[in-house]
This record gives sequence, structure tokens and C-alpha cells, in this order.
Amino acid sequence: MSKPLQSVKLVRMILRSLILTCALAIGWGATVLAQSTDRISEAIGFLEAGVICAPPSIGTREAPDTVAGTTHVIEDAPPFVSTGRVVPAVLGIGFGVRSGMAGLLGQDGVVMTVSHPPFAQSGATRQSFETYIGPQDSPGVTFYQFDYPYEMALGEWVMSASVEGVPLYEVTFTVVPPAALPQLAEVCGYQDLLS
Repeated sequence: MSKPLQSVKLVRMILRSLILTCALAIGWGATVLAQSTDRISEAIGFLEAGVICAPPSIGTREAPDTVAGTTHVIEDAPPFVSTGRVVPAVLGIGFGVRSGMAGLLGQDGVVMTVSHPPFAQSGATRQSFETYIGPQDSPGVTFYQFDYPYEMALGEWVMSASVEGVPLYEVTFTVVPPAALPQLAEVCGYQDLLS
């Protein structure tokens, strides 16, 4: 093989490596940027966030500081279908946080506050309810799911957990039109309900 041909192949290989490295860096940067607004207390030993498909509800619990007045009670925590923070506005899709307290004990009396763009009918921009966070080796999930069309407010949603006014974590999601994320919008099988 001639030296000029070897040089051309070497340059191509270096360029491919450089392009791949840049693409990965840009992707990582976008991921870090999307999650860089998270605030997590040292009291939290485990935290992950993402998008879920609505699990079956086995009942409701009173939540007077929410628009609906109740929250769902579920038996098993649903898996995340995406660990991204961008959520398609589709009935039945939810998003939330799986978290665990550092150490062996969980925490009762956690106040979960969800701040969001104004709802069309009520103008509500904030809801809160009480929840439980398990220990880090048995984390619990707290999520918000779209049950009604008025809830699908596009824009930034912030979920924050606190105990007696002391912040535990704050996680940000962005709700977008379903057409912006068609594959994720259809992942739960609710595509006929797209809004």
C-alpha cells in the first residue's frame, strides 16, 4: 500500500473518531444540561427520574391541595419507559421520580409539590400532596400522570420534595406536544388519545 493511501485512510479514521467523539460529547452535554437544574439533598441516597406509562390504580388517597382532590394509589411502581426529562402531552402518560433516603430508614410526611404552567380551566400552577420516600435500597416512586386534557399544560414542570420545609430534591421536566416525540408518545399504546 502506498504511503499517500495510508495517510488518507489514517486521516479518515481520525476524522470518524473525532466526529463520533463530538457527537457523544454533544449528546452528553444535552443530557447534563437537561438535568443540571436538579437539586438533590445529601439526605437522598438514590434518585432517578423519567417517563412512565400509567399503572393500574387500586384506589385513591385524599389530596386536598391538588386540582383533582385525590392522588392515585398503586400496588407496584411502574418502570420508566424513558429516563429523559422531556414528556409528550398524552393522556395516560406520566413522569416522576424514584427516590430513596440515604441509610436504612424511609421518610413519612414528605410534601411533594408540583409546579407547572397554568391549567386551561382553573389557572392552577401549583399542587401538593403528602407522600412517602423509602430507604435507598427500597426506593419509592412519586409521579404525575395526565388523566384529563386540561392537565396537559406545555412547558416546564418542577417536582420538589420536602420534609417540614427542608428540601430533599427538585427535578425539572418539560412537557411538549406529542408530535415533538412521536415514538415516546406512542410507547404506552395511548396514541388514539393524542392531543
